[in-house]
Formats: sequence, structure tokens, C-alpha cells
Amino acid sequence: MEELIDFFTEVPLWFRASILVGGLVFFWVLEGMIPLYRFQYDKIKHAGINLFLTATTMLIGFGMAGLLLLASDTVTQNEFGLLYLVDMPFWLQVILGVLLLDMIGAYFIHFVEHKVKWMWKFHLVHHTDTTVDVTSGLRHHPGETVFRIFFTILAVILIGAPMGIIMLYQSLSVLFAHLTHANSSLFGKFDKVVSYVLVTPNMHKVHHHYTQPWTDTNYGNIFSIWDRLFGTFQYVENMQEVKFGIDTHMKPEENAELGNLLAIPFQKYRVPPESKFGSE
Repeated sequence: MEELIDFFTEVPLWFRASILVGGLVFFWVLEGMIPLYRFQYDKIKHAGINLFLTATTMLIGFGMAGLLLLASDTVTQNEFGLLYLVDMPFWLQVILGVLLLDMIGAYFIHFVEHKVKWMWKFHLVHHTDTTVDVTSGLRHHPGETVFRIFFTILAVILIGAPMGIIMLYQSLSVLFAHLTHANSSLFGKFDKVVSYVLVTPNMHKVHHHYTQPWTDTNYGNIFSIWDRLFGTFQYVENMQEVKFGIDTHMKPEENAELGNLLAIPFQKYRVPPESKFGSE
């Protein structure tokens, strides 16, 4: 376990790139061979929009990496955070660190984005995708990327997470972004069983249903236990009942044009048929 964390503490760029690019290529091929849905769409144009937003996520992540490193170094040097409250074996520290990063830095911020109106206006760019595939996993508005990273830094401070655990978690997070968005039911008939512990493709796709209440379920990133624990879990047996997109932005000129996607957070808020925030 220590060797694993040592590797991720100084994880080489080629390894991180291989997870991002290799995962995209692998699931792109897989969903072409055994698709869950047979979309009629321009897959190259669709990928171009999503990969542009993926590139902004990467650039902002690299730009803010120094803040993340500073936070991690500060808490570990001062032994500040939840991981230092009691003595525990190193392997347990790693497991708890990954679990807590997933809860605070992923589940919690995702839940908040659905409840706070101005944050939702950034996050709904991710939900506008009406043909969810592997390229949709990192389809985030640049503004959303900024406050997601700030919540990750907050999680690091609260947990006291060293960089090795952080990089292990982030590598798993990228892998699961590919896995859960890919247009393929990777686990087949075992999807529901796996979903008792992990976020699965079928489970996450319920979250991409175009309307409430399903839109406001399954916030998990890697572990499904948070959704089950906090009462936000939803499973759908018949995946053909799921329709992708968001009910306020179903027109192609609104959900498939890059310029409009970047402008959505600054446009007037649209009240959905089942409003979570009330009318304005």
C-alpha cells in the first residue's frame, strides 16, 4: 500500500494522460461495439464540444494545482484533519481518505450544485447533453470547474489528505467519469449488484434523465454508498425509460452549440416544469 501511495505522490504526467486519453479511447470503442442506446447524432461534432470543455477543465486544474498542493502540504505537515484524530494503520488511512474525498469533494458539492440556483446554472451545462456518451463525463462549464476544485481543496483541508491519496482518488475519479457516462452497460445484468457499492453506468444515467425527480438523484462519483446513506439513491430497471438532457434546454441550438453552452450561466434562469427554486 505504501508503494502505491508513493507512486501516486509523484505520479508521472504520462500515467495521468493515459487514464484520460486511454479511457476515452477504450470506452469510445466499447460503446461503438455494444451501445446501450443507438443514438442518431454527429458523434464527432458532439465529441468536439465535450472535449473542448474537457480541455478547459484540464487547464483550470493545472492552473489551480499549486493551491491543492499547498493545502495538502500544510495539513500533512501539521497533522491537521480527520485522518489524524486517531491512530490507524496506513491502509485504513488510505481507504478512509479516498472515501472522504469522494463524499466531501464530489458527492457534497454535486448535491449543493443542484440546490443552489447560481451554482445550478453552471452545472446544468453538464445536464444539457441529450446524447450521453464517454465524452460527456468531463463536460463541465469552466466556472463549475473552479468551484469544484475549491470544494476539493476544502475536502483536503478537512480530511488532512496527503498528495498520494489525492492523486489516487483523482485518477479513480477520471476513470469513473469515463465508465459511468459511456454509452454502454459495462456490468450488464450485474449492474444493480455492483451499484450497492460503486456508481455504475446504469445508476448514473438515471441522474441524466431530463426531468425531476430523477435529475435530483444519484449524485455519487465513485461510491454509491453516499446516495444510499443520504436518501438520494434511485435505480431504474428499464433503462429505456431514461431520456437524456434537461427540460429547460432541449433545443439543439441551446444544448449543442458551444457559444450558448458557455453563456448559459449568465442567461436568465429558466423555471422548469417541476421547479426546485420557484419562479422569478
